[in-house]
Amino acid sequence: MPPAVVNRDDRGRATLRAVRIEQPLMLDGRLDEDVYEAVPAAGDFIEQLPRSGVPATEQSEVWVFFDDRNLYISARCYDSHPEREVVNELRRDNSNLVQNESISLILDTFYDRRTAFFFQTSPLGAIRDQAVVDDGANENWNTIWDVKSGRFEKGWTFEMSIPFKSLRYAGAGPQVWGFNVRRIVKWKNETSYLSAVPASYGTGAINRIGVGGTLVGLETPAQSINLELKPYFVSSLTTDRTAAVPFSNDLTKNVGFDFKYGLTRGLIADATVNTDFAQVEEDVQQVNLTRFSLFFPEKRDFFLEGLGIFSFGGVSSGTIRGANGPTDPEVPVMFFSRQIGLSNAQTVPVRVGGRIAGKAGHFSVGALNIETGDKSSAGAVATNFSVFRLKRDVLRRSSLGIIATRRAPAVGNDGSNLLAGADANFQLFDNLEVSGYYTRTSTPGLKGNDVSYRAKVDYSGDRYGLYGEHILIGDNFNPQVGFLRRDDFRRTFGQVRFSPRTKKSRTIRKLTWQADVDYITDAPATVVQNRELKGEFGIEFHTSDRFWIDYRRDYEFLPKNFDIATGVTVPKGGYDYQSLNAYYTLGQQRRVSGKVAISLGSVYNGTKKEITYTGRGIVHSRFAVEPSITLDWITLPYGDFTVRLINTRVIVTPTPRMALSSLLQYNDSAHTLTSSVRLSWEYIPGSQLFLVYSDGRNTFAGGVPGLMNRSVAVKVTRLLRL
Repeated sequence: MPPAVVNRDDRGRATLRAVRIEQPLMLDGRLDEDVYEAVPAAGDFIEQLPRSGVPATEQSEVWVFFDDRNLYISARCYDSHPEREVVNELRRDNSNLVQNESISLILDTFYDRRTAFFFQTSPLGAIRDQAVVDDGANENWNTIWDVKSGRFEKGWTFEMSIPFKSLRYAGAGPQVWGFNVRRIVKWKNETSYLSAVPASYGTGAINRIGVGGTLVGLETPAQSINLELKPYFVSSLTTDRTAAVPFSNDLTKNVGFDFKYGLTRGLIADATVNTDFAQVEEDVQQVNLTRFSLFFPEKRDFFLEGLGIFSFGGVSSGTIRGANGPTDPEVPVMFFSRQIGLSNAQTVPVRVGGRIAGKAGHFSVGALNIETGDKSSAGAVATNFSVFRLKRDVLRRSSLGIIATRRAPAVGNDGSNLLAGADANFQLFDNLEVSGYYTRTSTPGLKGNDVSYRAKVDYSGDRYGLYGEHILIGDNFNPQVGFLRRDDFRRTFGQVRFSPRTKKSRTIRKLTWQADVDYITDAPATVVQNRELKGEFGIEFHTSDRFWIDYRRDYEFLPKNFDIATGVTVPKGGYDYQSLNAYYTLGQQRRVSGKVAISLGSVYNGTKKEITYTGRGIVHSRFAVEPSITLDWITLPYGDFTVRLINTRVIVTPTPRMALSSLLQYNDSAHTLTSSVRLSWEYIPGSQLFLVYSDGRNTFAGGVPGLMNRSVAVKVTRLLRL
């Protein structure tokens, strides 16, 4: 029998009953309908941080309703000092919302403890959604839903409506879903949950689906056509004086569409014709003083649906990296969607493409085929990209899978580049993960040494941590539909951590001591390429400020001369160096917040000094400035140079569905000044208007920077949901 409203097991996991209503809720955030008096709320949230397992200090009440079209979630959030609420972020999908007063909920619609949908809002009615796969989040996934917030003298409220068509689930009729709710009271730096979660999971615990509660009593509508068509129109005026054949004020117009059809409630087919990326934000520049490539995340809408299914070996397929352990930068991405439609920092026309992604029983399946056109200025020829991914759920939260990719023609070759591999991921107990993969590529002209494999063990308890990894990448391993930072290496990495929480301090919440050992050779293990010993100490304060300091001793072997800067070449050979690095992060409850970092040390027989600041200044809850400054002073026997990278973003958010942002970036080492202004307006849910201006200028000659390129674009989309 389902519970009257909510009950709990001995581990604090809640089972909540959804209640059918006959009339749709009127979304206004007031919670003044009779149903709120007739149906008792679920409450008694359990604190995760700072004191795990005790009742939350601020009361929260949650209701779940549904009708034949929508799922409704409402909440009343009491606050003993509502005037102290930290509410300064309104941009859609922005991660800063975690640093605000907020409520988040997770819906495990297949009840498989592996995949889920995440929704978050705040007292301002902010909108943030994600797709979760294997405890990792695709932060750029979007769907159609709505929320309205309100205030009362003792806190704030909200009402949320999620159409069933916006979700993926097993089928029609009675449902049992995984469910949890997180509340963040930022002015206290307190996090609590409807169903208890361990402190060791940190702020991302909402995505740990396996420890969530259960939602019962829900009935989804009968199977109906699930079809979406999203046509677009775009026009742009472009000048490019750096192209092989320079041009000015070139006017272009185009139309296209995205098509989405639900084969089942869990398996979705997508198609795209003449895909355009005019609305995509400009990448933020990064300082790179290494000889390896930088990684930039995927931001294009078409590639974000079901992206987590294509993740392989515990590494994301194109969203933000760094969520899967300390060794991510060295681990190859077997499918990196930014290989499609981009070449030499230029867009390449995507003519047509199709994809199937979703769940079918115990299997997760993803298949993609896309055809791109040629573009001589980008050095791109017409190319076909194909990807196939299959995963089988095993045990409670583990999986086995395979992947295959193909690119034809291969880069610089008339043949095809192929990749095939298998992976395994075992989530054991609450904090232990064991995973690994084996892959091989085939590229015309490259024979042998085309293998990559990895084995990883990660114990991530709250007080203790232990991490070990071994990875190999052959010198002919060549995933041309993926991302590879470096090849021809074998790496062994180990890390130990001790991080006790204080019990009596009113200032310090947690202390961390950590030690890392990193040892990299070439693939045959005959030449040491890198060696690093690192010791770290960190302090987490109750205010959410953080202090961190580390000391590193490094060895690096350069197999050939390295042009580290214009006119400065580091000779090949072996180099020992060391550095001392300190960081301080200011919590976002302040008007001015951010991270300050200072680094002092030696590099390539010389010295390096670096200062960075990445911050945020709050002018108003709907108006913010985000400056970022990186200054490097490098002194080497082969030449001295300075790197200055400065960028500033200004954001105005009149509503949760409208944002005006500008980005100004100055890079003195590249002698460039770039700027962009972007207006995005979701005029109805799922339909958008974009106005984008961008330009790039050359600062090398001094005086007024000369124009290199400029673009003005307008794009309109309209979602038709049947």
